[in-house]
Amino acid sequence: MKYKKNEAKDYSRQYMRGIWAAALNPMRPDGAIDEEGLRSNIDHWIDDLGIEGFFIAGKQGEFFSMSVAERKRNFEVAVEACGGRAGTIMSCSDQNFDTVIELARHAEAVGADYIVVHAPMLHFLTDRDDTVYEYYRTICEKVNIGIAMWSHPDSGYLMSPELCARIAELPNIMAIKYSVPRDMYARLTELAGDRILVSTASEDEWFDNIVDLNWQLYLCSSPPYLIQTKNDRRMHDYTQLAFAGKIEEARAVRDSLDPVRAALKGSRPGGKPQAHQKYWQELLGQAGGPVRAPLLQLSDAEKAATKVAFDACGLKV
Repeated sequence: MKYKKNEAKDYSRQYMRGIWAAALNPMRPDGAIDEEGLRSNIDHWIDDLGIEGFFIAGKQGEFFSMSVAERKRNFEVAVEACGGRAGTIMSCSDQNFDTVIELARHAEAVGADYIVVHAPMLHFLTDRDDTVYEYYRTICEKVNIGIAMWSHPDSGYLMSPELCARIAELPNIMAIKYSVPRDMYARLTELAGDRILVSTASEDEWFDNIVDLNWQLYLCSSPPYLIQTKNDRRMHDYTQLAFAGKIEEARAVRDSLDPVRAALKGSRPGGKPQAHQKYWQELLGQAGGPVRAPLLQLSDAEKAATKVAFDACGLKV
């Protein structure tokens, strides 16, 4: 590791900046992970799009359909492909606590920069805070790598800003992917923004969060490589303009992406987000491929509708 356990907060604040993206895992026709496709995508994302870090083996990456061995290999390939040119944060989320620790130790061993762990589903509990605190405290105790919390409605509950601030006191808790309403993440920024990096996955809100909340990190989803190309890096551009304090210039660039956002979201079937995004990647010249069962593939009609929206959105390919 490039830092000691008690340096995780300071290290991440110095080096975890800008746009990070959640990687979709390209698949071959037989359902195996396309490692060369992933390497090619990462090269493009770094060299052509200027993305500064990657969230590996998360929900976008279909971790729920992967074996533990595949998830470990996914970590290894990502670290190798980045080669120090971009950061990595590995999702070690799992309902099996031993698997969380096994993956976390592997991420640490292969040179990942950080890990992220989703808040667990807790059956029958109505008073969860002490249990969730103990969950993260125990992970912190067992590994040295920096840990990001992850609160999302998929857990069946949302971690309160006060609980997150309490967990933020732990030595190697350094960030949170906080998929909650804006008033909640604004409150957490107020409570603990001096100790952890607070972020959320919504690209729609990223500009406002730079301006209003002084955020330095987009953590993260797939828009950084779905609404940008080598010839059209408007998300990168408005981010850098906002960081430089050129707010109205940044706002104009941000607003110019509205037709691209509308095309991407409007053509996406509600039950097929990963399949749709992989097809959009293919339209951009990236490796995509099928999704794994039980996820559903796009129909020919859905692909045709997506292609029409893509061609009309104004993205410069």
